[in-house]
Amino acid sequence: MALGLGQLFYALLFFINGIAVLSEDRFLARIGWSAQMEPNGFSGDPQSQSVKHKIIHLISAVRTLMRIPLIAINIVVIVYELILG
Repeated sequence: MALGLGQLFYALLFFINGIAVLSEDRFLARIGWSAQMEPNGFSGDPQSQSVKHKIIHLISAVRTLMRIPLIAINIVVIVYELILG
């Protein structure tokens, strides 16, 4: 079974959808990964930030920047799957 570009696209889309739907109040804050819990936010030298801070920042950026494009991409994928199966 070969991994095609279509399957890679679907896997990436599912992964980004999963990040986008993470609830900061219900899930991320409970495990201590909330951006609001950071004492000095995301300011400072990027080189001195820990991996955890960088992942929190990545999750926050994906949730903010990819919300509208994900809606459009998901609609296109759903229509494609309905028409061409």
